Amino acid sequence: MMNDPSSYSDVIVIKQELPVSAGENGNFESYRETLEIETTPAEETSPMSIPSGKFAMIRWLLTLPLTIVMFFTIPDCRKQRWKRWFMLTFFNSVIWIALFTYCLVWMVTVIGYVLEIPDTIMGITFLAAGTSVPDAMASLIVARQGLGDMAVSNSIGSNVFDILLGLALPWFIKTSITSPGTAITINSMGLLYATIMLFITVTIAILGIHFNKWVLDRRLGAMYIIVYCIYLLFSVLIEYNIFGRVNPPPCPR
Repeated sequence: MMNDPSSYSDVIVIKQELPVSAGENGNFESYRETLEIETTPAEETSPMSIPSGKFAMIRWLLTLPLTIVMFFTIPDCRKQRWKRWFMLTFFNSVIWIALFTYCLVWMVTVIGYVLEIPDTIMGITFLAAGTSVPDAMASLIVARQGLGDMAVSNSIGSNVFDILLGLALPWFIKTSITSPGTAITINSMGLLYATIMLFITVTIAILGIHFNKWVLDRRLGAMYIIVYCIYLLFSVLIEYNIFGRVNPPPCPR
């Protein structure tokens, strides 16, 4: 393993073995030093600071309302005076993510209804992409630090969490607390085929990493993008009843 995480520019090696003692596979302290992330104190910035550049100014204007609200509601624990408030930073960030997700689902539902696009297609495309942005950013950050195993674990673990808890918890609350004895009906049989394709893509992902000798590079990334496009194409065609009637027509207005 290389001594400087910043040297992983094009290729990220996934760590398979972890030294458990100073006498096995080298010194444990030196291993910890290789994974240490250098941090610098956060600069005193204000949301009212106008950036230079036309596109930067447009982005600043569009995000200014949210930036001001989050500036006063989320403590910047990188600063010394807020260093002990990291748990408040975490919980406030989770609350904001939940609010943003609710607004995203609401707007996607309205747009799909107006454009007469099935809810399943909106969920597979726009909703899935929007809610996966935080996971993608987290994986990108740790990948740039040379932590390929953490990037892969984050992507897989987040999807397992979404399926086993993100679906199970709302269903449990609905059928056990708010409306005891009721059941939730899934209207689209296309979800069965989408689930089968999901298992196929996961298998391809694992086998791809294995046959690539546990190394993440551009070739593997390009292959994953192609596989995702194929999955997305077949999912949309199935939901539009191209291969048979699996999705009922939308409710009349």
